[in-house]
Amino acid sequence: MPILPDVLQPQLNIVFCGTAPGTLSARRGAYYANPGNLFWRSLFEVGLTPAQIAPYEFQMITQYGLGLTDLAKEAYGSDSALKKSDFGPSELHAKILQYAPKILAFTSKRAGQEFLGRRVQYGLQLEKIGETVLFVLPSPSGLARSHWSMAPWQELAALNQQCGGTQIQAGS
Repeated sequence: MPILPDVLQPQLNIVFCGTAPGTLSARRGAYYANPGNLFWRSLFEVGLTPAQIAPYEFQMITQYGLGLTDLAKEAYGSDSALKKSDFGPSELHAKILQYAPKILAFTSKRAGQEFLGRRVQYGLQLEKIGETVLFVLPSPSGLARSHWSMAPWQELAALNQQCGGTQIQAGS
């Protein structure tokens, strides 16, 4: 049984795919629930949401053309605690083909690497799933703060606009 439900519907602008829910997210039943996680703040700061969404409001993200899933649906914890067998790349591939978002954005290098089966750099990847382009972001987790940069998140927001998605001006 999934730790957190997918938040998917056809033809979203961006689906964010994490590695797996963190321990606090699993306990609270909400994506990116740790107060030290920068996910929700980053969406707002780069103009993908008009206000900072609270983790418990995660289901409302689809109204902004965004969706959520994880590569490991039945495991949780820090990346270092996850085993290769926890990941479901073929399941994610099938979901993306079914729902056809414009962009699949991995919210960590580990998620991108596990899915693609190779080392990745931040940013747009060469591979596609159908017409969906793939993008890798630095993890917003507090545990990954030493690797944090807002620049790839800003690049994702710009790519979203290029793909026909909307960008919201902060405060509008």
